[in-house]
Amino acid sequence: MEGLIMTAQLILAITIMVGLHELGHMLPAKWFGMRVEKFSIGFPPKLFSFKKGETEYMVGALPLGGFVKIAGMVDESLDTAQLSSKPQPWEYRSKPAYQRLIVMLGGITVNVLTGIVVFIGLAYFLGETYLPISEVNKHGIHVSKLAAEIGLQEGDKLIAINGKKLERYEDARNPSFFLETGSYYTVLRNGKEMMIPLPTDLMDKLGDKQNASFIDPLYPFAVGEVQPDMPAGKAGLQPGDKIIAANDTPILYFQHLKSFLEKHKGEEVKFVIDRKGEQVIKYIQITPEGTIGFRPEFLLQTAVRKYSLAEAVVRGTFNAFDVVFVQLKAFGKMFRGEMSVTKSLSGPIGIAKVFGGTWDWIRFWSLVGLLSMVLAFMNLLPIPALDGGHAVFLTYEIISGRAPSQAFLEGAQKVGMLLLLGLMVFAFGNDIYKLIFN
Repeated sequence: MEGLIMTAQLILAITIMVGLHELGHMLPAKWFGMRVEKFSIGFPPKLFSFKKGETEYMVGALPLGGFVKIAGMVDESLDTAQLSSKPQPWEYRSKPAYQRLIVMLGGITVNVLTGIVVFIGLAYFLGETYLPISEVNKHGIHVSKLAAEIGLQEGDKLIAINGKKLERYEDARNPSFFLETGSYYTVLRNGKEMMIPLPTDLMDKLGDKQNASFIDPLYPFAVGEVQPDMPAGKAGLQPGDKIIAANDTPILYFQHLKSFLEKHKGEEVKFVIDRKGEQVIKYIQITPEGTIGFRPEFLLQTAVRKYSLAEAVVRGTFNAFDVVFVQLKAFGKMFRGEMSVTKSLSGPIGIAKVFGGTWDWIRFWSLVGLLSMVLAFMNLLPIPALDGGHAVFLTYEIISGRAPSQAFLEGAQKVGMLLLLGLMVFAFGNDIYKLIFN
């Protein structure tokens, strides 16, 4: 069931983003009098279609993209038969270069606007929920093996990143911070401030599944929902209980409990419970998987920042373009060999897993906004067959006053299609490899 929900969310997100992207091409094309022969969401084989005016509107069986077929244009279809005849007034190739450039950039423009609108909407209607660093620093941080290797210690209090005072814990885990060159934490340890530099290949190491957590707040916790058919429920654990010891080992934070359960899989353990100020003893059998069957309720207090419409416009626009800046930094890391392409690149399977197995509309729209900005960025790359490649050729034509030959454009389109096909195969293969070996 979770797989179906992941797939449904991915297909809906792609439909929204691709539909709007192709609409961004179609509308200016029609505005400039170009004949749009086909508008498709998804690739053939065709599921269904209808025709209105000169345009056939189609839904394809492969929901991994889409296209708009404009008369007189060398595009993904590689249908060049009509190009041997004299250009007609309604054809793409007969229009001024600036009009063709506007058509080419229309999809990217709409994806950027979509991302901005989504992030503005999220900021305005939901605000931003965050964990104040002052709340985290009441207890300090829990560190993974990787974090310990770079010099962080359990209980460190985060003060600043790159010399800037921290206010929100989330900023200490921001990919943009990890991708900057020369990044460092300032921490408070035993009353002394210390600088902890981050390695240049940190993002690459975070791509490994075992390093995903890196750092977390130390979480004081209480028992939340208890599963009645699991050991905790059978032993009589109740919501609101606080586990303070296990086999005489003090349990202060949820990470301590997880570590203890992992070490004592399958054993019966004596738990000391604080129940409304009274101590209760419970003997609970830990499952072979290292669980006892309850949902923790973390006791750190989050905060919510509300935005006026004007503030939401500023914040949402910043959040949208921050996605692009992160992509640029990541590309720089990959080109310098500081990040692995295989760890960084995800195809449809990897993206579907990010949506998750439960339908969460807030997460869904957050990812639509993020992916819409990523789609715009990727389409702007100067690769033949992408909008950015077409834009390069059109810019050359505007500046030089000479258009590249049709033969050149056809050849470039074929090369670009081969590159994109190879990238798609690599992304799918990489997803499958991660599923099997990670």
